[in-house]
Amino acid sequence: MDQIELVRSLQAKNDSKIVMYVGDGLGGLPQKPGGPTELEAAKTPNLDALAARGVQGGSIPVKPGISPGSGPGHLGLFGYDPLKYLIGRGALEATGIGLVLKDGDVAVRCNFCTVDADGKITDRRAGRIPTEESAPLAIKLREVKIDGIEIIVEPVKEHRFVVLFRGEGLGGNVHDTDPQATGVKPLDPKAADAASEKTAKIALEFFQKAGKLLAGEKKANSLTMRGFSAKPSIPSFEEVYGLKAAAIAVYPMYKGLASLVGMDIIGEPQTLGEEIDLLEKHWEEYDFFFVHFKYTDSSGEDGNFDMKVKRTEEFDAEVPRITALNPEVIVVTGDHSTPSFLSSHSWHPVPTLLASNCCRFDGHTSFGEKTAMVGGLGQFEAQYLMTLAMANAGRLGKFGA
Repeated sequence: MDQIELVRSLQAKNDSKIVMYVGDGLGGLPQKPGGPTELEAAKTPNLDALAARGVQGGSIPVKPGISPGSGPGHLGLFGYDPLKYLIGRGALEATGIGLVLKDGDVAVRCNFCTVDADGKITDRRAGRIPTEESAPLAIKLREVKIDGIEIIVEPVKEHRFVVLFRGEGLGGNVHDTDPQATGVKPLDPKAADAASEKTAKIALEFFQKAGKLLAGEKKANSLTMRGFSAKPSIPSFEEVYGLKAAAIAVYPMYKGLASLVGMDIIGEPQTLGEEIDLLEKHWEEYDFFFVHFKYTDSSGEDGNFDMKVKRTEEFDAEVPRITALNPEVIVVTGDHSTPSFLSSHSWHPVPTLLASNCCRFDGHTSFGEKTAMVGGLGQFEAQYLMTLAMANAGRLGKFGA
């Protein structure tokens, strides 16, 4: 019996509510040995107050030493083994903007980028081109035609857009074309298995034709392709946990992930404040709420320590509105760490805080990496966070006689 089967067999019904408040990339590092992390440097009176009546620890997104993408990171938070249930970024992005994947489809999350006269990347995100500039360019790429293949191109947000290939004999196992570096050309799409050879050829043809359409642009004059993925198969969140669940997020990818596990996507918020407005509005309709905040991650990826501190303080500022709703369980965590020191996702355990009326308080009165390392939850794999939340909500029965 695996964890999913175990939890499904132990479901217990009651009227409790659980809020999972996720600061994407929440965990960080000090800028110099002995200094504070971004979370520790931030003024977080509300999270500290929550810590004073909660228990904390460090969640390991996948396995020790493994730096996760956002997909595996969130799957772990939702209680799915990210090594067993693999969902590609393309599928997440596509479903996040409302596309319905069919069997045999391959979705790709693409980034506009800037290249020089030699075709070498100078900016992997095209200066984070604003959506109002990038959306018309994504729509322009609908002009690309490939024999025997239906191509769907949809804008997402800023430098991101989605391409969906629909046709016969397509596999979703193709390597990314983003070299994760500047000063080099985008990589050619390479199939990782024989079933995906056709997809790789189609992707290369799309890249070449799209490049010609973008050639005259100053910022977004090329593209990279990431997260090739087919339609995944995964048990629904409600089936596993018996919870009617809602997801509240700004960015499409996180809506996509929540949608793929069967959560309802609530509203079209553009700010964290609007997300909490939706939480309040729909409070009586759901048992579980996933509330996502992106900018702790993007500021970390930009290597901007001070901005991540600021974004963390914004994240903290909305906590009183959540606690005012009196959820039986509130979990504060991240899907992974994104230290500005590294400007990337990292393997470090994520500070995680759980507050309920029946948690075993660990005596800490602040929330940060140092306290999380010695907190009462210890260091644990993120896939067990949902069982801890369920138990604290009184929603898990006893195992065995």
